[in-house]
Amino acid sequence: MLKIGISACFFHPDPKRATFGKKTLLYYEQSMAHWVLKHGAFPVLLPTLSPYADVSQILDFVDGLILHGGADVAPSTYGETPLDPRWSGDAIRDQYEIALYREARRRGLPVLGICRGLQVINVAEGGSLYQDIPTQKPGALKHRDAEIYDELFHQVQIEAGTCLAAVYGATRGTVNTVHHQAIKNLAPTLVAEAFCPNDEIIEAVRLKPTSWQGPKKDFVLGVQWHPEYTLNRPETLDEARLMQAFLKIVKET
Repeated sequence: MLKIGISACFFHPDPKRATFGKKTLLYYEQSMAHWVLKHGAFPVLLPTLSPYADVSQILDFVDGLILHGGADVAPSTYGETPLDPRWSGDAIRDQYEIALYREARRRGLPVLGICRGLQVINVAEGGSLYQDIPTQKPGALKHRDAEIYDELFHQVQIEAGTCLAAVYGATRGTVNTVHHQAIKNLAPTLVAEAFCPNDEIIEAVRLKPTSWQGPKKDFVLGVQWHPEYTLNRPETLDEARLMQAFLKIVKET
């Protein structure tokens, strides 16, 4: 069975937390694990770097990498100052995920970025983000509603002739949207494969073939939506097509 490494979300030490308040907790969201399992692979929660295992040793145990959704990317990671303390993000997690990403690229492991994961890929490759879409892109579509969370949807336009168009066999579809940050400046090594037609927010990216640097032809794809939340939503783009395409690449790599 293929083993897919999933980057962890963090609960940092918090004395107000009743359980393990002084400890760092690592976790992944259940839907992500179930999405991987549904398609015949095994999800592996990846630990942080430690004196006992460096990033290379951690990735020795997996065949592919998924960069998970979650906390904001810290503006300091892409050379900016937070416009609001609420958008300070998680620089510690950024460093951990960027290290995983760069090592995966070095060795040619396929990478799939989900929501925050797409943003991490863009930042790791030299791009930047809108710290808050409503503040920095007035008139943009509403991309996050905390009350209804993954019940908020919009259309995406997929560029013809792209990897994503081949995966879905379509150039338009419906996706969920639960993010308030997004790509501002696209990294020069990436190409945008999908957009929100209402405001031109980038919804998917792919590593350019000219940017390959590993021992194999790197597969790096990121989407801004959460396919793992749509396992029983036939009105949305088919989550199975994306995961099956990813696992096919993993198996062949």
